[in-house]
Amino acid sequence: MGPLSVNLCGIELDNPVIPASGTFGFGYEFAELYDINCLGTFSFKGTTREPRFGNPTPRIAEAPSGMLNSVGLQNPGVDAVISRELPRLKTCFSKPVMANVSGFSVEEYVDVCAALDPQPQIGWLEVNISCPNVHGEGMSFGTDPNAAAEVTRAVKAVTTKPVIVKLSPNVTDIVSIARACEDAGADGLSLINTLLSMRIDLRTRRPILANTTGGLSGPAVFPLAVRMVYQVAKAVCIPVVGLGGVSSAENVIEMMLAGATAVQVGAANLVNPFACRDIISDLPRVMEEYGIKELNEIIGGASEWEKM
Repeated sequence: MGPLSVNLCGIELDNPVIPASGTFGFGYEFAELYDINCLGTFSFKGTTREPRFGNPTPRIAEAPSGMLNSVGLQNPGVDAVISRELPRLKTCFSKPVMANVSGFSVEEYVDVCAALDPQPQIGWLEVNISCPNVHGEGMSFGTDPNAAAEVTRAVKAVTTKPVIVKLSPNVTDIVSIARACEDAGADGLSLINTLLSMRIDLRTRRPILANTTGGLSGPAVFPLAVRMVYQVAKAVCIPVVGLGGVSSAENVIEMMLAGATAVQVGAANLVNPFACRDIISDLPRVMEEYGIKELNEIIGGASEWEKM
């Protein structure tokens, strides 16, 4: 292993930097700008069983130190991902890719994961349990430990690839959700997803987003994400992928010290399409500045003081 490399659920990454789902398309769009094989991997666009057009526009609203989005899982559906997107990705990306899976029922999660699991390009299945549960009066699977465990258990029954469950921050106790997923067989956890938020247009006196509310991302959420990663990483024995407002090499180091094995970069990709490439290039400089020889050695380092 090199100084930047980490092991995520049994698969070695050249570095811990991973563009987050929904901010990197299916990869080949960014491959027109730079060689995306410099990435650890990336999580592709959230995929559902059927094609989804997404929510009505406007879907994006600015916020201090961040942005709100309410895209609504726009994607071509799992069959098109397998037949069209993965073959196209293969021409420009040679590493295992992370498949982000979304669903509105346990059955949908199972169907999508079962379809994606045999694909040789896919290294991990990132199961996003922050989507509305239409069979639970609009409740997200990720806000209830029992529902989170049900999805995790059902998906694990039909997959052979590592399953990383993506948790919602819109909960009172994220640790209980994390432990429920671990007990149900999750191989890893990723957190946080966006925070439910809202903006109002002063002229029209109406919500800016057509969907009224959306998810807040960007630097504004970084301290909250660090806190939740820290809490979850101490509470479970499986790897944690940290995300939420990461926009620099220093942020990556901070997330890893909080307990993250790998780090996803989301909104920063929308501001600067070269963000992940630049963060990876800058990591050796930051490591030298803080006396870090290998990233693998600092994972969870911030919790060491509690043992003193």
